[in-house]
Parts: sequence; C-alpha cells; structure tokens
Amino acid sequence: MDASREQLESWDRDHVWHPFTPMQAYAAEKPLLIERAHGCLLVDMDGREYIDGVSSLWCNVHGHRVPELDLAVRAQLDQVAHSTLLGCANVPATKLARRLVELAPPGLTRVFYSDDGATAVEVALKMAFQYWRQCRKPQPQKTRFLALQGAYHGDTLGDVSVGDLARFHHLFAPLLFPTVRAPNHYCYRCPLGLQRASCRIDCLEALEDLVREHHETLAAVVVEPLMQGAAGMIAAPAGYLQRVRQITRAQQVLLIADEVAVGFGRTGTLFACAQEDVVPDFLCLAKGLTGGYLPLAATLTTEEVFRAFLGRPEEGRTFCHGHTYTGNPLGAAVALANLELLQAGVLQALPAKVSRLREHLERMAGLPMVGDIRQQGLMAGIELVCDKSSKRAFPPEQRLGAQVCRAARERGVLLRPLGDVIVVMPPLAITDALLDRLCDVLYNCLQEVALPFE
Repeated sequence: MDASREQLESWDRDHVWHPFTPMQAYAAEKPLLIERAHGCLLVDMDGREYIDGVSSLWCNVHGHRVPELDLAVRAQLDQVAHSTLLGCANVPATKLARRLVELAPPGLTRVFYSDDGATAVEVALKMAFQYWRQCRKPQPQKTRFLALQGAYHGDTLGDVSVGDLARFHHLFAPLLFPTVRAPNHYCYRCPLGLQRASCRIDCLEALEDLVREHHETLAAVVVEPLMQGAAGMIAAPAGYLQRVRQITRAQQVLLIADEVAVGFGRTGTLFACAQEDVVPDFLCLAKGLTGGYLPLAATLTTEEVFRAFLGRPEEGRTFCHGHTYTGNPLGAAVALANLELLQAGVLQALPAKVSRLREHLERMAGLPMVGDIRQQGLMAGIELVCDKSSKRAFPPEQRLGAQVCRAARERGVLLRPLGDVIVVMPPLAITDALLDRLCDVLYNCLQEVALPFE
C-alpha cells in the first residue's frame, strides 16, 4: 500500500494506539515516522538520522541491518517461517535450546519458549506455582511471591502482581494477587532512610527477614539481577544477588531471575547472574535474545523443576501454557546468529565502551540538575533533581526528563526517560564516535534544559 508521509501521519494519529504514551499530547505533535535504519542509526521519512540511544527499547545489540542477522532470517525464510511447537519440534528452536543451555549458568537445562519478556516471567511464575504442587514432597501452601519495591516484570496480570510501579500498576490492583514486598536497593533514595556510606545493605537484611517469615507460603522470589530497569535504573550493591540466592536456597524458596533487560551482554557479561556466580531456578530471557530483530523469549529452568511436570497424560501434570508463535523458527534462527556475533568479539569489546561511557557520565555528574548516576555495563540512568543537596525532585507536571529527551531528539539522538531518569542504553555495537556524540548531545541538552531552573 503506497502512502505519502502526510497520509501516514494522519493514519498514525487516527488509528495507532501507542504503548506507554499519553495519546492526547502525542496527537498534538508531529509524529516521528521511522522509515529505515543502518548501523546504530534510525532514519525518518525526511532522511534525518537519529542515534538509537535506547536500543529500540533496550533490545538491539548489534545495530540495524546487520548482514549476518539479515542473512539468518532470509535463509530461514527459504525453509519455513513458522510451525507450531505444540507436540512437535523445529530445527532452529531445537538448536537454540541446546546453545542456550551451553551458555547459561550450569544446571539450567530446560528451555520453554514464549514471545516477549512479560511472557517469559509469566511462564516462570506459573511454573513455580505448579512445581510446589507436583514436586517430590508437595507443598501446595506455597502460593505467594516476593518481589522488590519499584519492580517491573512486564504487563501481563501475573507480572503486574509482582510489579510495583504506581504509574503502571496500581490502577489494576483489584485484578491482582497479593505479593510480599521487600525494600529495593535504591541507595540514592533509600526506602529505609539510611545513608549508603554507613549502611550494611540493610534492605537485604529486610528481604532475608521477609523470606524467613513467609518461607512456608513463598513459591519464589523474583528479582532483576544487578539492575532494576524500569524502576529508574537502580543498581544493586555488589554481592546483593549472591546473597539473595543463598537466602532463597536456605529457606527452600525458588529464585526467578528476570534478565529480560540485563541479559545478552548488557551488563558486561552474557548473563548478569554470572557476575556473582548465581544459578537461579528460572532464568527469563527476551529483548536481546534475537539481537533486537524479532519477538522471542525463553524461560530456562532445572531438571528438578522439569521432573515435577512428568507423568502419564491422565495424571494432569502437564504445563498447560503456550503461545501460537512459541519457538518461532525465524526468531530462533536469528537468535542463533546473534549469539555467534556476541561470542565472536562483541563481548570482548565491551569493557572499553563501558569505561568510555563512565567517563562521559562522570562529566555529567557535575551538572546542577544531575542528582545521581547509576551504571551497569552499557546501561545507565541519570536522575534529575530540582535541588542537589536535598535531592528534591521536580514537580511531575514539568516532565523534565521528557524535555531533555525532546531536546536530544532535535539534535539527532533518540532517548526515552523513566520519569525524570534519563536512560542511556545504546546498542552494544555502537562505535566510539557515536557514543561520544550521543553523550555530548545529552550533556548539552542537560545544560540547556537546566538554564531556566538555575
């Protein structure tokens, strides 16, 4: 269907309901229509280029139009685009399962495919729930989950139940199951009112107390390893994840590691759990799994969990959950190519880029409206405040984060804020020159937007 830019803009306003977007405000502005891309640049219908500063929502790894990934999709199209995984297999999904098991923390030997990060976590929640009814020593009273303040694990109702972002979740409270809530590791705005310099990671002690108190009814603890993403890029102190694993194991509670945002090199290693030698009971993967090309997710688990679902069909032990495009061959084929590229040199090149980003962030830290900067690997959050000494936030209606991102977009850098936290998460393959340009633009925009408030 041929259409002019004006027609497309009209159709977008008239028909497309954009996610996480205030549609009344959006309709009043000229939409940005991306037509094509190359490398780490997106190109609109006027031919203007934009640095993809948030990896097309945290999923792009190698950039756009990557020859190896394009070839993987085209080659698979010559075989089969889709066939169901319900009761039969396909070649790329089978190969990918084997490769994920080889690369994942040891002991995670079973792979259940789904479509996106939300479904990957939803699968883990349901598996954990059912496991305790069918394991060797059933404990059907284990029906609850513990998650952190500020948690975001997706938008299905199970994920929203373990989530804790008021602007996303609280409207749906009547539909949700109750969750045990532990204080998160938000050191800049400590939920316990403590100072990081003298704190002994008391939020971790609080989590341990809650797990000990509720262990008889807890099915699992759900965490984002190393960094809470949508909470505002909240970095965990060193050793936090390892201690959570020790606590859950001691209290016979399963551990669900949501690596949807932090996996596939984003924090500097292929999987974030590896940095603290943690093997969770469930590892949830999506976003970077296909390099940002196609929707595909995977939930990895152990033989112990898998065996609880075995039995004669009439026993009703089957995991009755699935998706039409589970194990889609196109997605699996490009995921295999993505993993090859990651192992072929992308991961080895990350430390230098991580250091380069850190240098830029340290320069931004001196700006008057920058209250805190949090970084893990090639992902970072810059928290904007009205007053640095008191950490006083800007009034929400001023939308400072959105103002900064708007200014950056006018200068050819696409960013998306989390409230007044500016997210910096470029593709792992970004060149030094583009990373410098991205950070220079952001630095200048922070200065520009800050001027009226100084």
